[in-house]
Amino acid sequence: MTLKWFNLAFKFQGSVAPIILPRVLIFAGFAFGVSLFHYYEPQISLKMFGDLTNNVVFNLVLGLLLVFRTNTAYDRYWEGRKAWGALVVNIRNLSRLIQISTNCPESEQQQKEETIKLLTAFAIATKLHLRSEAIEKDLDGLLSEDAIIKLRSVKHPPLELTLWLGDYLQKQVQRDRIDTNYFVAMNSQINALVEGLTGCERILRTPLPIAYGIYLKNLILIYCLGLPFHLAMEIDWLTAIAVGLVSFILLGIEQIGSEIENPFGYDLNDLPIDTICEGVTANVEQVIAYSPK
Repeated sequence: MTLKWFNLAFKFQGSVAPIILPRVLIFAGFAFGVSLFHYYEPQISLKMFGDLTNNVVFNLVLGLLLVFRTNTAYDRYWEGRKAWGALVVNIRNLSRLIQISTNCPESEQQQKEETIKLLTAFAIATKLHLRSEAIEKDLDGLLSEDAIIKLRSVKHPPLELTLWLGDYLQKQVQRDRIDTNYFVAMNSQINALVEGLTGCERILRTPLPIAYGIYLKNLILIYCLGLPFHLAMEIDWLTAIAVGLVSFILLGIEQIGSEIENPFGYDLNDLPIDTICEGVTANVEQVIAYSPK
């Protein structure tokens, strides 16, 4: 366990350290310059330039903003995970209900299976939609070529897929192949899919107000530039190391918020949407393969 802890502590992949390292070096280099100036001009007091870093109000505001930034970003990350969890639950339930409760003749069995596969296509199309990526070969094997071409031409592919699902269920209930109670339940599942999709879009398209980000960066900049003037009088050449460590802490917390506020990308700190879609594919295939005894 101890070795695993140290391996994780020094792991760079997935860490914000490589991202913030250039900024840390800039602040440490500036601190070294301040130490150098103090060494050659010791009669000039530098402490007055660094007194702001000891100000209680300044430190309190900086700390509160860092906490707010991190909590807000994690709330967005967790809300995204809950939305995708809800999508998986509703896809499982809807595929199960379509398979079991739709009493279609053998000649239409393939159409039913193709309709169930729309749920896998929905998950993948939602992933691509959230990443602002076009549909290429991701849906090959799930949909017909004509259906894929049609999806590429619409503005909102996931929403289009829910329309296809709803249209199929509506036709089946009109032909008395689905009980009305089952139809109501399945229609509610489709509504829940749209709700989950909309929740993900809300996270994606409602970023943290830029004023917070700018102001937080301003405070970190002021603090890291003012700190060397305070420390140079006390620890001389160790100022650069101390400022480097402090800036690493502050910049790291701020960068973590930036990393997780949009959880739908490819980074290690994003949600494992690809893995989730693979799980959905396996679940839907299992449902299609099921045959009542």
